[in-house]
Amino acid sequence: MRDAAQPVVVTRAEAPGSGLSGELARVGLAALHWPVINIEPAAPDTWRETREAIDTFDWIVFTSAHAVEALTDALPSPPRARIGAVGPSTAEALHERGWRVDLMGSGGAHGLLGALAEAGVRGQRVLHPAGSRALPTLSAGLQQLGATVLSCVVYRTVASTLDVGECRGWIARRSVGAVTFASPSAVTELEHALGERDFSQLLTDAPALAIGPTTARQLASRGVTAVTSSAPTLRALALACRALHRGVSPGSPEADPESVAALGAESRPSS
Repeated sequence: MRDAAQPVVVTRAEAPGSGLSGELARVGLAALHWPVINIEPAAPDTWRETREAIDTFDWIVFTSAHAVEALTDALPSPPRARIGAVGPSTAEALHERGWRVDLMGSGGAHGLLGALAEAGVRGQRVLHPAGSRALPTLSAGLQQLGATVLSCVVYRTVASTLDVGECRGWIARRSVGAVTFASPSAVTELEHALGERDFSQLLTDAPALAIGPTTARQLASRGVTAVTSSAPTLRALALACRALHRGVSPGSPEADPESVAALGAESRPSS
């Protein structure tokens, strides 16, 4: 069992008490803020033609809440296209903006591709609003399914500046309880900010937790075996952190029977 007094590193850019920090507080864990990336909107002129042609698409598929925010802010009302979401967090962001969700994947690009394959997208036009660092997995998969795909950058992921000296102090004292990653970019930027030696030392002393398989693979490429949350949500990531602090498997019923059951319901597709 790890020391519950040791804070959990949050690499997302978020206000204290919100997002993952808020979820950690709700399960009794302290957050240590090391935001390594910021999200900025793409310049409106760079995707003006896409907005003007929005009603020519049969599908719009979202793989992040950031893309939801960017597109819904730019459009006065939901378009006629069917809407796909990569998982429950993205679907929730759409519902909060008043947009329906016609299809939801089980998490990750491959899960969404499987759901779209069942729905049938051959010969249809699909818009994928994405970030500047989005992987080509979804677009390439949709093309293989016979769809005509436009991947449009609607927000940019940029590096932010850490107080590296303070971070290295935490690493030297071995005072970090766990390190969370909610995107592959967070892995890349934390390693870049700390340097390979301190990054390796940090994740030798403290477990790494990834929100999904894509982020876990980014860590694996650096020789780090991460715990992957049971669902691609911040709540699931926080529960995985609590399970590690309790010394039980994050996916086991012993971690939190009620929460695990709730997560199973949350991860089921809904409309």
